Amino acid sequence: MARPQPPPWVHAAVLLCLLGLGGAIEIPMDLSQPPTITKQSVKDHIVDPRDNILIECEAKGNPAPSFHWTRNSRFFNVAKDPRVSMRRRSGTLVIDFRSGGRPEEYEGEYQCFARNKFGTALSNRIRLQVSKSPLWPKENLDPVVVQEGAPLTLQCNPPPGLPSPVIFWMSSSMEPITQDKRVSQGHNGDLYFSNVMVQDMQTDYSCNARFHFTHTIQQKNPFTLKVLTTRGVSERTPSFMYPQGTASSQMVLRGMDLLLECIASGVPTPDIAWYKKGGDLPSDKAKFENFNKALRITSVSEEDSGEYFCLASNKMGSIRHTISVRVKAAPYWLDEPKNLILAPGEDGRLVCRANGNPKPTVQWMVNGEPLQSAPPNPNREVAGDTIIFRDTQISSRAVYQCNTSNEHGYLLANAFVSVLDVPPRMMSPRNQLIRVILYNRTRLDCPFFGSPIPTLRWFKNGQGSNLDGGNYHVYENGSLEIKMIRKEDQGIYTCVATNILGKAENQVRLEVKDPTRIFRMPEDQVVKRGTTVQLECRVKHDPSLKLTVSWLKDDQPLYIGNRMKKEDDSLTIFGVAERDQGSYTCVASTELDQDLAKAYLTVLGRPDRPRDLELTDLAERSVRLTWIPGDDNNSPITDYVVQFEEDQFQPGVWHDHSKFPGSVNSAVLQLSPYVNYQFRVIAVNEVGSSHPSLPSERYRTSGAPPESNPSDVKGEGTRKNNMEITWTPMNATSAFGPNLRYIVKWRRRETRETWNNATVWGSRFVVGQTPVYVPYEIRVQAENDFGKGPEPDTVIGYSGEDYPRAAPTDVKIRVLNSTAISLQWNRVYSDTVQGQLREYRAYYWRESSLLKSLWVSQKRQQAGFPGDRLRGVVSRLFPYSNYKLEMVVVNGRGDGPRSETKEFTTPEGVPSAPRRFRVRQPNLQTINLEWDHPEHPNGILTGYSLRYLPFNGTKLGKQMVENFSPNQTKFTVQRADPVSRYRFTLSARTQVGSGEAVTEESPAAPNEATPTAAYTNNQPDIVTQGWFIGLMCAIALLVLILLIVCFIKRSRGGKYPVREKKDVPLGPEDPKEEDGSFDYSDEDNKPLQASQTSLDGTIKQQESDDSLVDYGEGGEGQFNEDGSFIGQYTVKKDKEETEGNESSEATSPVNAIYSLA
Repeated sequence: MARPQPPPWVHAAVLLCLLGLGGAIEIPMDLSQPPTITKQSVKDHIVDPRDNILIECEAKGNPAPSFHWTRNSRFFNVAKDPRVSMRRRSGTLVIDFRSGGRPEEYEGEYQCFARNKFGTALSNRIRLQVSKSPLWPKENLDPVVVQEGAPLTLQCNPPPGLPSPVIFWMSSSMEPITQDKRVSQGHNGDLYFSNVMVQDMQTDYSCNARFHFTHTIQQKNPFTLKVLTTRGVSERTPSFMYPQGTASSQMVLRGMDLLLECIASGVPTPDIAWYKKGGDLPSDKAKFENFNKALRITSVSEEDSGEYFCLASNKMGSIRHTISVRVKAAPYWLDEPKNLILAPGEDGRLVCRANGNPKPTVQWMVNGEPLQSAPPNPNREVAGDTIIFRDTQISSRAVYQCNTSNEHGYLLANAFVSVLDVPPRMMSPRNQLIRVILYNRTRLDCPFFGSPIPTLRWFKNGQGSNLDGGNYHVYENGSLEIKMIRKEDQGIYTCVATNILGKAENQVRLEVKDPTRIFRMPEDQVVKRGTTVQLECRVKHDPSLKLTVSWLKDDQPLYIGNRMKKEDDSLTIFGVAERDQGSYTCVASTELDQDLAKAYLTVLGRPDRPRDLELTDLAERSVRLTWIPGDDNNSPITDYVVQFEEDQFQPGVWHDHSKFPGSVNSAVLQLSPYVNYQFRVIAVNEVGSSHPSLPSERYRTSGAPPESNPSDVKGEGTRKNNMEITWTPMNATSAFGPNLRYIVKWRRRETRETWNNATVWGSRFVVGQTPVYVPYEIRVQAENDFGKGPEPDTVIGYSGEDYPRAAPTDVKIRVLNSTAISLQWNRVYSDTVQGQLREYRAYYWRESSLLKSLWVSQKRQQAGFPGDRLRGVVSRLFPYSNYKLEMVVVNGRGDGPRSETKEFTTPEGVPSAPRRFRVRQPNLQTINLEWDHPEHPNGILTGYSLRYLPFNGTKLGKQMVENFSPNQTKFTVQRADPVSRYRFTLSARTQVGSGEAVTEESPAAPNEATPTAAYTNNQPDIVTQGWFIGLMCAIALLVLILLIVCFIKRSRGGKYPVREKKDVPLGPEDPKEEDGSFDYSDEDNKPLQASQTSLDGTIKQQESDDSLVDYGEGGEGQFNEDGSFIGQYTVKKDKEETEGNESSEATSPVNAIYSLA
């Protein structure tokens, strides 16, 4: 985060003041005045020969001046040359070549004269030259033969052009010549080689000259190099190629750039350093160019003269060259003459002072003529570089020229003397509004004119005291400076100009505004590529000014793309990329000022790929790999991964070879024989991995016998009469030679028979006609054209397996609980396994449920007991079911014969949770509960248990318990109060115990979703209130009236609830009652609803067309004293009969469950 100091506040008052302080007093154009040159061409005017020639000369005066020209100091008659014309109301010459002619005929020195009745003004002497771009002379260049390591200079010698051409070197195919500290172009255009290397022959070298005006490029015939190589390049001490010798001198003009150059040869390439004798180099003006071979000092002055020396050094030694620099100077102004405006009788002077080296001479002229030949004027006196005027009269009006010159150039200045009688007048608009920023330095301008020159005074808000001194300062031109603006400086300022002829005044209204300030500046941030970053910029400004916030990136306007979001107080960049790195400047600006705040965003990115891979120190089993690291993109490189690729086994596939720390860029790599290697390098930092480098050149190592054998050798049968021998083939780095093959040997174990063998080119071999599952000794040895590998290790393999011949015997089953049994068996003989014993396996299936009408799946399941075991446990069985079980022996081929089938029965268990537990709250007094029977009863249901308690926030009430019969699936709870909610927990029971419970809560009323403690605490008080008692009485009366209406309607034959239609069974074709009394759900597979529980918790036996006997398989159903159902029943399979029997009178819950199973 940074704020530029001081902030570059810009406002209108400063701009106005700067206009008034810089130049001489201007005479209004409506007053008579001598000519003044306002525009002219440069002294050295070079033109393009393809265009018309334009020589500019413009002037002002009153009356308007006339113009004429001289060429080579002689009058140039424009009217006589049809190609030459002069622009209207201007002295600018136009030379037109559209009808022919040669521009060179018009070269020369031109001067413009602007004249009216008050005098004559002169332009500079303009030297007109036509640009030239001559062709290169044709020449045949022989190949340049040079010894490796020797220095070489390829001379350019471009044709002389005007202006001088720009020189650059390229190949004949227009590829730039790469330059570095060894090979570089000198200031004279020659190409210097400090030492020649073999790779310099890879291209040719052509010097090119680009001419500015014609935009053409001339190309010299290319040089070709022939480098003579030697066994070794000898190292040499440096010597200078340019300049020659140990000392030289150089002259430069003041204000120009000084360029010193030293180019040296040597092996290794020398380094160049620069020094100044008796002092330091000017750090603010000196810069090094051309790989330190050139020193440039900009805008030299006399103190830059002296002795400079360059030092060329390498490890063999050093030399130096001294350059004496002399600074000369063309004339430059010390005091340039200014226009002189006088009233009649006033005195004045014109001063013309200049300096240079050598000292320039001064020559005065009047109206373009030497002062010596002008008519005498008794009121004028010449004193060297000054002309003094006394008691000036109207006749003294003229234009004077001062010409100062030396051998390096000249200066020409015009200054007129005007004699006027003019009362004061204001030159700016009246009653201007100037807005300025608090605490700023401000100037108020009041341009005026008058002759004699008026005096100017400033007043504020009509006060009589003149403003000068303290916080105010009045300049000679009348501008008022306020050094530090304060709030109390706001007001109306009046400037009054006075001379002997009168006075004039003007007013300026000054408004003071608060400055624009960034009070929360963006901060420097370091982020990873792809993340999101936000730069804050919060601004405080004067509310009467319009604020604009913009952003710069690297001091250039920021383009807000679709990855960026600019808001009033921040800039957000999404998915930061490497190109987003840089400085970000928040610019908060109004019409009057601005404030800046800068922050630098550093983006951590993956490193750039390494480059320029080079292989050196080539050996049979090693090579040195060197690379140049890429940019780390602000995150240091931690590792380099070297990868290789070979073109024999897996061409195009890259493998990791080795890993090195990020601090190295050269490493020795250990290699394998007979591999055609190619390497690449990947750089790694905390952000990620770089792209791989470009591959290195290939390097093939010599061959050798294998030093290892294949791994993971196995012998396994794929059929009962074979053995397949497999192994992992060796890769390119372990083959060590061509034609890699494998010698496979095998024999039966412990028979001491001779080894069988075969030569295999792949990675598998099948031995046929083997006995079933016998052990073999196996060996696999690698071999190539250079020899065999080491003696291989012996591996034990087995031939193929056959199915087991025997089944487990004496299988015994012991029931552990309702879901698990224990098994025990006798092991089979090993020779009957005919392979490797994998496991004993039990196949079992659910034959039926003890709830006989319950359909069960008889899908076979299995349980495995790995290894040679004699017992195991089978779990996750269904309770209250009949099962069958068989056991087998399993080897690698498959299952053996099955044992005899065993039967067992699981005892009764606890049921699963009741299904579809629903809590409904029809009003504030009651809560209705409904549920369905458990999906898995796991026995005969004996009933349901319900636990519930009221709660209000964190306050809990007393828990209550209700027990229901197995055929009850509804219950109604009377609420103790209309505020509390209830939590219900329901579970089913068998004789074994209660099963899994399900919990639900009563719904919250809209206005009691979050009851407050205050409401709960005040509940007893509300019950005792009179309005509450009255409300309850009204509700009771309303309920009584509704009951009477229902009774009357029933007596008149109205619609009845289904449970009261005892005499008429409800068939499936009957429609539902429209009054809602037919309370059924038509959900698929929904069990039959049970009887309804009364408010006092007693159970009403409901009537139905179906009797429980209808669901039995013979015999009547029996009930216990509590109404629970005893016995086992089945459901009628006829779907139509089942649907026809659906009614509100639920049947036995057990039967309902069976029908759904």
